[in-house]
Amino acid sequence: MVYQKSFMICAISTFPFKSFLKKRFLAAAVLLLASFPLFARDIEILVEDADLELPLEGAVIRSYDGRQYICDESGKAIVSVPDDRQVVIQASCPGYENGRLIIAVGTDKYVLSLRLSGIMEGSELIIEAARPGSNETKTGRSVAVSEREIAQTGEIGIVEDVMSTIKLLPGVGYTGLMNAQPSIRGGDPEDMRASLDGFYVFYPYFSGGAYSVFDPRMVQSAQLTHGVFSSRYGHSVSGLLEITSRNPSPTETEFELGMSTSSANFNLSLPLAGKGGVLLMGRVTYFDPVNALIKQAAKSIEALEQANALRTAPYIRSGIITGNYRFSHDLELHATGLWGMDGIGILFENSSEEEEYSSNSIFNLDWNNYQGFFTSGLSWNPRTDKLLKFTAGLGFRTAEMNSTNHDVVLGRAFTKTPENAWYYDTLSSRFGSPYNVDTFRVTKNTENIFNTQGRLDYDWHLGRGFLVSVGIQEMFIKTTMESEQLGFSEKPLSGLSQGEQETIFAYFNLGPSDPLRDYLKESLMIRFPVNSNNNAENNLLISSGYSLAEYRTPDNRLGIEFGLRIDHYYLSGNGIGLSSQPALNPRLNIDFNVFKNSGFIQSLDISAGTGLFSSMSNNIFITEKGNNIDAIKPNRSWTSVLGAGFELSSGFSFNIESYYKYLFDRMYMPIYTGLGSTDTRLRFDGEGRAWGIDFILKKQQSRFLDGWLSYSFNWTKYRDPDGTDKEDWYFPAYHRFHNLNLVLNIKPTPRINIYTRFGLASGAQISKLSGNGPVSYPVLMYDPDNPDSSQFIEKFFWLSELDGQNRATPSLQLDIKFSIYGKENSGKKTRSEVYVALENVLGMLYTSKGNTGFNQYTGEIDTGIMAGSYDIPVPMPSFGFKYSY
Repeated sequence: MVYQKSFMICAISTFPFKSFLKKRFLAAAVLLLASFPLFARDIEILVEDADLELPLEGAVIRSYDGRQYICDESGKAIVSVPDDRQVVIQASCPGYENGRLIIAVGTDKYVLSLRLSGIMEGSELIIEAARPGSNETKTGRSVAVSEREIAQTGEIGIVEDVMSTIKLLPGVGYTGLMNAQPSIRGGDPEDMRASLDGFYVFYPYFSGGAYSVFDPRMVQSAQLTHGVFSSRYGHSVSGLLEITSRNPSPTETEFELGMSTSSANFNLSLPLAGKGGVLLMGRVTYFDPVNALIKQAAKSIEALEQANALRTAPYIRSGIITGNYRFSHDLELHATGLWGMDGIGILFENSSEEEEYSSNSIFNLDWNNYQGFFTSGLSWNPRTDKLLKFTAGLGFRTAEMNSTNHDVVLGRAFTKTPENAWYYDTLSSRFGSPYNVDTFRVTKNTENIFNTQGRLDYDWHLGRGFLVSVGIQEMFIKTTMESEQLGFSEKPLSGLSQGEQETIFAYFNLGPSDPLRDYLKESLMIRFPVNSNNNAENNLLISSGYSLAEYRTPDNRLGIEFGLRIDHYYLSGNGIGLSSQPALNPRLNIDFNVFKNSGFIQSLDISAGTGLFSSMSNNIFITEKGNNIDAIKPNRSWTSVLGAGFELSSGFSFNIESYYKYLFDRMYMPIYTGLGSTDTRLRFDGEGRAWGIDFILKKQQSRFLDGWLSYSFNWTKYRDPDGTDKEDWYFPAYHRFHNLNLVLNIKPTPRINIYTRFGLASGAQISKLSGNGPVSYPVLMYDPDNPDSSQFIEKFFWLSELDGQNRATPSLQLDIKFSIYGKENSGKKTRSEVYVALENVLGMLYTSKGNTGFNQYTGEIDTGIMAGSYDIPVPMPSFGFKYSY
């Protein structure tokens, strides 16, 4: 949210700390990771009529992990199940009673017989299965990953994170390690929303966005919706990440413990009389021992020197409780609660001494973040063809950051050159040399957020393939934000207002007709103190409603969904009351099955969709009466998607999609800084255009080899009509053209799994440098409150221009994890795993390179392993074990 942006502004303005941000958690490089991949085997299930013994084409088999399989014309489906334990699957078919089947270890073929029901039991599909439109992969709309796939790809790294899996999917931009905020199909990372069990989590991050709050061990499935998703959902213009928490066992007590050099996890599941259960999960990180070891290693390894800055090692503490209880076959209650905290303490000192130059910098940072929420939902089937669902919840977040930065620079004498001869001859005697620069920056931010949400959804199966849904949602967000920043701004004299320019001319005793005025405008830089204070207390009420109709032909050849969603926003507080116009968001999706069972292609489906979306920017919460705005607007986007999905033989599938997205009414904040003043302006006329193509080739879970290959191409440009620097179309800083990921699970034996991930992404945009290196320029360090204390100094800059085609070198990432599973006991009740892993294997051999930095006071070009690096240049090893019962 806004707090995070202010944190980044502070960090970027701090010169010695800028390189430290690239390595902010490098001190925790040698940490353990955990993983929980399960070996799988393919079995054949025949679903038939119990009386006639005829195969039931189109019957739906739902596996233990939520994956659905459709039976072919012979009533058969190939289902992937674990080969190390028994599981229960269920099958359903309209007009038949649902059936369950226990899949035992060692048997590969099964027959499941369904009996005709006295009445149409279509409602059983709602009770037993997921709500329409959730937790499934749909061409043109969404891609879903199961619990097993999340365990294989997400349980790795310094902190295990579901986002490690999400970042491997098509349409997701490259972020590298320690960044859980990717761009979704060209959208701003802030545009992606996340929900857990239906509750919208507006800041789902730990460690300032390095990791998400979603522990892979708490997740049953995850669905990234980045196409034209249903009108049921909103609050996003680019992507919606829907997380479904694990369901506790209604009949078994289960326990799981995982430990590593960086964290400990535990899960405890308790049954509730066969009608539900409660699941408790917790995670604790303990970086302090590892931090001590790395500090010792830093004495001989240059890349680890930043570890000495960690005064309080980064920490994460989180817990979750989830449960469900079925009162009857048509009434069920579920609830989920999450609590988490994270923080870090940094004391960074840097000093250097050279001939005629010395500097000393001290940076101090304390960050603490607390957040949590509780949500519950009640599902009721008043009739066999109706579903009524009520969901309500509340959440909070409290974050505090305090930082100080003290720089003392003793500079050498000003050097005379043809470019600065006027300054040298005219001003050196006045200001003297060498110079002394003593700057002090302070940032204090406190953010308190409370939100409550409630929604009511109603689905009605009309029969003959028709479904209608309606729903309403209310969301109330109360925020209190206090921000105090004391820093400095540096800009050319021509960038100041006319009145401020006259103040500088008077300082130099230049009259209105003095020819040196134009010379100063072109060549002089002004550095001046900037004080910024923001105290905003705002309330945002979001009212939403939707209606939609779905139709599917009896043979599922054609599917159509048309819906309309309306969002309205009202902002109050700080003496303001601002309302938006209702945002009308119609959406249309059409799915068509071209053919089935033709050669090696089992099914070919095409999908087309188009629709409007709206979402309010988090920056709206800094609004104050002085911003002088009379209305607010949500960010809007019009998105169109065309896709094709292939189900191939041997368990392969291929999905390819193209899209175009036009963003309008996009909020942005041009900030004008002048002598002693800061003006933040809120604008709602930003634009954006994004288009691209992405695909995924996937091999379903199998005995020896599975995984996927995903590729994304994206072209995105934004325009800020009233921006201070970017009035033309520009590539956003996070943009990359290409992103490719190869994920493989190799299983030479049932007890060994080798997980390998290789990633390749094109480079980030960088400025195009010109000339032979840094050149000097004059800077007037001007103090409006005490002009006589001003100093005239020499600094260096490298001539450059922003070129969208000038990029850093590509980023490469290779991760390997080797897991060994223990033998189970005779009752097959326990499982264990030991693993070792190495992330960023190529880090010491290759890292993405961009522009090399330099010292702004001496012009000296940076050298060393981190010079120009856009990625972490150190491999990250880990090892650990897991035990479950």
